[in-house]
Amino acid sequence: MKAIAITRYGSPDVLKLEEIARPIPNQGEILIEVKAASVTAADTMMRKGIPWFGRLFMGLTKPKHRIAGTGFSGVVIATGKGVEKCSIGEEVFGESVLGAGTNAEFLCISEDGVLARKPSHLSHEQVASVCDGPLTSWNFLKEMANVKPGQQVMINGASGSLGTAAVQLAKHLGAKVTGVCSTDNIDLVRSLGADDVVDYTQTDPTKLSRQFDVIFDTVGKLSYAKSKNILAPTGTFLSPVLSVSLLFQMMWSSLFEKKKAKFSATGLKPIAELRDLLNELTDLLQRGKLRTIIDRTYHLTEAREAHQYVDSGRKKGNVVLSM
Repeated sequence: MKAIAITRYGSPDVLKLEEIARPIPNQGEILIEVKAASVTAADTMMRKGIPWFGRLFMGLTKPKHRIAGTGFSGVVIATGKGVEKCSIGEEVFGESVLGAGTNAEFLCISEDGVLARKPSHLSHEQVASVCDGPLTSWNFLKEMANVKPGQQVMINGASGSLGTAAVQLAKHLGAKVTGVCSTDNIDLVRSLGADDVVDYTQTDPTKLSRQFDVIFDTVGKLSYAKSKNILAPTGTFLSPVLSVSLLFQMMWSSLFEKKKAKFSATGLKPIAELRDLLNELTDLLQRGKLRTIIDRTYHLTEAREAHQYVDSGRKKGNVVLSM
């Protein structure tokens, strides 16, 4: 089968299209013919080997898992012994967590993994990235911040993969949502339900005159220190991008302040918890309460170009590889 391998840490040039053996499902595993896979900012960070301390888990000098990608959608074509929850021919989507990469024509994954049945009215491309932006944003807003109706929520990076999902999910939870994006993306963010949109090229969002119960910095461009003045007295600053400064701010705020800075590596949560969150998102997708935004679709052989585009920082919503 064809697959995209990461030969070493570095630029998109380290990605190589290889012909490798098709995996065989072990007991409790299913074999999926991948129809679409996501290319995310997290994928490009893993390709670069950043942050550096992440290499303790990913591999010191090169990735432990050579095949790129985590999100996928496809069709079950074979099952290992003991499989009871999935059957051949079912369309499924999900995430391969710290295991086999999804930028490949075939994938083996446990039937008890981060997996759900694909809504029939959605394409494989539309759901391949659900375990990136929507799943992460759902974890931050629902589980970590416990967003409630009527609260004021700011989404920084509202036009990206996490941001486009976060605007919709915060609205679903009943919040008043302010999206922060560039001029070109204002209409997109409004179309997702944002009550207000701030153009960061014209206005510094940390200088606004109003306060927010939750600030979700989906792109790691703000800081807790600079955002404290617009946080409500017991407000929460959330970021999925860990840095040394954020780590210090988390420790300091947890001990000495009512306002809190928080981080979570969503993909490292227990599989059962991730699956529960994914099932909740699948219900929202089924009911039309959540839609995924696809910016560009590339072929598997164009993985380098896809990574280059994500690295450019111009991505709106999600980038997908189609097989």
